[in-house]
Amino acid sequence: MASYFNQFFFGFYPYICLSVFAIGNVLRFEHGQYSWRSGSSQLLRRRQLILGSILFHVGILIIFLGHFVGLLTPIWVFDSLGISHSAKQLLAIIAGGLAGLMCFAGMILLIHRRLFDTRVRATSSFGDTSILLLLFAQLLLGLSTIFVSLHHLDGHEMTKFMGWAQRILTFRGGAASLIADAHPIFKAHLFLGLTIFLVFPFTRLVHILSAPIWYLGRRGYQLVRTRKQTTSSIPESEIAQTARLSTPAE
Repeated sequence: MASYFNQFFFGFYPYICLSVFAIGNVLRFEHGQYSWRSGSSQLLRRRQLILGSILFHVGILIIFLGHFVGLLTPIWVFDSLGISHSAKQLLAIIAGGLAGLMCFAGMILLIHRRLFDTRVRATSSFGDTSILLLLFAQLLLGLSTIFVSLHHLDGHEMTKFMGWAQRILTFRGGAASLIADAHPIFKAHLFLGLTIFLVFPFTRLVHILSAPIWYLGRRGYQLVRTRKQTTSSIPESEIAQTARLSTPAE
């Protein structure tokens, strides 16, 4: 039974998640461009939002790039560069740990703002809050893997996941068997990461794919104004264009 679950979650489930990710994003972009945005509550508790957002985005970008390069770069590339598995493991622990702590601080600020500010909470949907908490849970799992990795400084555990990721993306068999005996905390982190890909097209995370090209070419945009700005200060052409673009989804 354990072998069956391992094969499903790490052999078949990745393709389910990646298929929904690809098809779902295309369909949403084609048929729901007015919902293709991050949403905005930037006028509320602006300082906390800016600080939390900077820490979160910088941290998560470093983490994403680290995972992308670390998992998808063939092992022979590191070998040819003279980078040992242990050195790569230590770099991942240090760089990933620092970026994770930065991201953690940012998410604490963002979660506190969204959950404990009455006005921000009132403008938040269930999906907004859920995806933020899901990312936070994934971050906590990722930080937890550091303590396990400290007992595997030879880098052998990491090479398992490199082989798994590269086999999945190249449609080669036997990927799930490579991580069958991996530590449960790594498996939980991997499963939740795949699940984020699964729900990605149905959340505000789609705005990530808009930078820097598609967002600029979108057929609609969002205007955020303070109360002090009156209609009289807005050009008539902009008012007319905004009226044409306004939909309930905004």
